[in-house]
Amino acid sequence: MLDPTRSYDLIGDIHGCARTLERLLDTLGYRIQGGVWRHPQRMALFLGDLVDRGPRIREALHLVRDMVVAGEALCIMGNHEFNALAWSTPAAPGSGHQYVREHTPRHARLIQETLEQFAAYPAEWREFLGWFYELPLFIDAGRFRVVHACWDAELIESLSAQFADGRINEAFLKAAAVPGSFANTAMDRLLRGTDMRLPHGLTLTSDEGFTRSHFRTKFWEEDPQTYGDIVFQPDALPALAAQTPLSELQKAELLKYGADQPLLFVGHYWRRGKPAPIRPNLACLDYSAVLYGKLVAYRLDQETRLDPSKFVWVDVEKPEAPR
Repeated sequence: MLDPTRSYDLIGDIHGCARTLERLLDTLGYRIQGGVWRHPQRMALFLGDLVDRGPRIREALHLVRDMVVAGEALCIMGNHEFNALAWSTPAAPGSGHQYVREHTPRHARLIQETLEQFAAYPAEWREFLGWFYELPLFIDAGRFRVVHACWDAELIESLSAQFADGRINEAFLKAAAVPGSFANTAMDRLLRGTDMRLPHGLTLTSDEGFTRSHFRTKFWEEDPQTYGDIVFQPDALPALAAQTPLSELQKAELLKYGADQPLLFVGHYWRRGKPAPIRPNLACLDYSAVLYGKLVAYRLDQETRLDPSKFVWVDVEKPEAPR
């Protein structure tokens, strides 16, 4: 899939911020030729989550797909593309569900903007759903790797045995609806990351009013001692939880992406502040664009360790934001 002689611009979660994406591509030196954004030497690599929440989802999808079809970009699947497929796919008979992703009020809110913006273009939406199956879950280029949320080498090895190119099919999608199945575990880990239950029966409530008992965790920390050492999400843990020591069993069960591993790029995590490496071989490029944050790229050439000066971003300006 990858030309080893090319340089790549890896771009984080867009969520329908098409105008901001155009500004970022322009900043990176891409220009429209023949109706497609192109660069004379470089290729774009999108980290997924093109859809949901933002004001120009349809435009963003057309822009990215046109680049991919023209050979000017690659794109992996994010959890929101997976959710769109699952929302639109009937569940297996006998499952007790009508769709792979249940049509709950919360799920409906998350996909609402996408469905509304495609309401007058049902044929286009069906085409894009078909295209989502062409998006691999991961890319391993040897010297660097790309996945939406978390690189789990064991799961990826098993997944590659079924899908050598990392692209799933409808049967696998339906299997992912079964809790505890391999498909469910793989999709959840690669597209949503690792998590852990909060201690002491504590819960967290999001701005959307969703209460959860788990929090997202780091998958690279070498020697964590407390729950606070492994939290990786925008909202902080309650002080009592953050100060709680991890047991030896919990430490042993944590996934660890080693510092000696190839460069890894992820999105997904709604970071804030000035874009920078998490550590020399790990970068998250999701900086909350759709929440008036930044749309971020990393300009990768032949380096094997991240260069902080090679992060490029544009701030999201109003009215490019959720309605």
